[in-house]
Amino acid sequence: FRFKDSLAEDLRRADLVISHAGAGSCLETLEEGKPLIVVINEKLMNNHQLELAKQLHRDGHVFYCNCSTLVETLQSMDLSTLKPFPPGQPEKFALFLDKAVGFK
Repeated sequence: FRFKDSLAEDLRRADLVISHAGAGSCLETLEEGKPLIVVINEKLMNNHQLELAKQLHRDGHVFYCNCSTLVETLQSMDLSTLKPFPPGQPEKFALFLDKAVGFK
């Protein structure tokens, strides 16, 4: 599909997600607990998508590839090696901000 208001239901029903490396797409998928293959766009300048994909891969949460290596990645991946993504802790971030601006 070209555009959809929300992918939440699709993510809940998915067994595997193949996505670009946008931070929102990655985090939404990982928070849903779904295995993720991130396909990077090599044409982007200052490729923050590649940086994010590499870090999530180093941490054991995703596989990543480019368009030309997607089939190879699908054939060789072992989903059992992926680690669950830890839940966010917004309260810790709020405490950090409070301390940083002098509220605590």
